[in-house]
Parts: sequence; C-alpha cells; structure tokens
Amino acid sequence: MRQIHAQDIAAIVKELCVKANFELPADVRAALQAAYHREEQASRQVLDDLLQNATIAAEREAALCQDTGMVVAFVELGQAVQIVGGLLTDAINEGVRQAYREQPFRHSIVQDPLFRTNTGDNTPAVVHLRLVEGEKCKITVAPKGFGSENMSRVYMLNPAQGWEGVEERVLATVQEAGPNPCPPLIVGIGLGGTMEKAVLLAKEALFRPLGESNPDPRYAALEASLLQAINASGIGPGGIGGRTTALAVHINSYPTHIAGLPLAINLQCHSCRHQTAVL
Repeated sequence: MRQIHAQDIAAIVKELCVKANFELPADVRAALQAAYHREEQASRQVLDDLLQNATIAAEREAALCQDTGMVVAFVELGQAVQIVGGLLTDAINEGVRQAYREQPFRHSIVQDPLFRTNTGDNTPAVVHLRLVEGEKCKITVAPKGFGSENMSRVYMLNPAQGWEGVEERVLATVQEAGPNPCPPLIVGIGLGGTMEKAVLLAKEALFRPLGESNPDPRYAALEASLLQAINASGIGPGGIGGRTTALAVHINSYPTHIAGLPLAINLQCHSCRHQTAVL
C-alpha cells in the first residue's frame, strides 16, 4: 500500500490551478491557430486577439480570463493508495484556497445558491473521484467559467427520437447560446447512463485532446458531422460571424435503460483550461 500525504495533494492542486489559469493547453492553442488560417477579416482578428491573449497570459503570469472559474477536479485514485494526513477532498480544497488567495484570481464561489455570500477563496471545488487499479493518483484540475456553463443543457429524450433528436437538441443549444459562451467552443456531449451520468460524461468529454476522435468509428463520424453542422451556423469566433463556431465536438457514451436516452451538452469556451498531474 503506497501512502500519499494530503499536503502533497494540496501542493499539486495549487500548482495545477495556477498553471491552468495562466497557460492555454497546447492542443487548444494549435486548434485556434488552425482556425485563424480558415477565417477572414473580422473573425480572423478575433482569433488573433485570443492567441495574443494566451501569449501575454503565459509571459506575464496573468489570468487567461477574468472569470477564473469554479474548480472541477477529476481524480483517478489507485486502489493501492492510502491518503494520509487528511481527507482527499479537504486537500483539494486547500490547494484551491491557496492558489486563489495568493494569485490575483477572482473569487467567484458563493456559499449557497440562493443566499449569495462569497466564500472568499473560491472553494469548494467540485470533485469527481474514480477508483482505478494501481498505486498512483492522477488529478486533472479544470477551472470552469460560467459564461459557457450557463449555456449548457441536459435533456431526457425518448429513445424513439434517436440520433435525429440528439442532433436537433445540440444544434438548438449552440444556436440559442450564440455569443454568450465565448466561441469558438468545445462541445462536450454525454449520451446514456442516467441524468447525472450523462452530465458527467459531457464534462469529461471537454478535456479529450482536440483532434482525437471517439474510438468508436460510429461516434467519430457523428462528431465530425455535428462539428460541420455547428460551424455552418455562422455564429463564428466571438459571435461576430465566421466559419469556426466550434473547435471540436466530443461525444462520450454509456449504457442506459431501455426507456431512456439521456443527453447532456456541456459547452466550453475557447479558454479550455485544464492541467493534469500524476502523483
């Protein structure tokens, strides 16, 4: 049994929070650069501004976006690992607390959704834990801004609606969102399971490397078809029109009940911030 101290988890979460807010992942930057060469005039200028913003943020250690998000942490914990010196969730929140207090990051979290008292340190995080084989702990930190989160949707479709129903809801969601989620987007889609499982699938889909299709060729083809349809909407970068409304569409699926077709659509803005470490 391998032991990992809670203090070490807090330290790595702090580091990941800071890095995620300062540095745009390489795959996202590359996708924005590719989109730049496809666009014309004003929409190209928007993409150039986004790329310059990413460069300045990294060089000056400044936040990529003023909305430094609600921290979502995905943890894959090996069954041969024992967390010592404190609880895993407490350690993650301590790392978030240190990062958001020590850096000039906005504190966006309120203690209660109705009685809106700010927590003052951007905690608590949302933590998703998965037990896996082995003796390692993999942590992915993703600060999620709410411009895009607010435009995300979940639907409980009738199985008879099939792919046509899914496609209709996805396209309608993107169209309704318009410029609000700060396109170009990454569109995460969760299909199957139960309502909450579909939402988690959609969130996890956001952080698949851009350019990496679903391993099932059937879903890979559906991802490509949806991306083409979304980009044909003309919303474009920043919502001012253009060929690139989305950089990628990622679908995750899971077995479901014979009576249901759960669908979750999680939109992610162009600033798709996430960092991963393995302890």
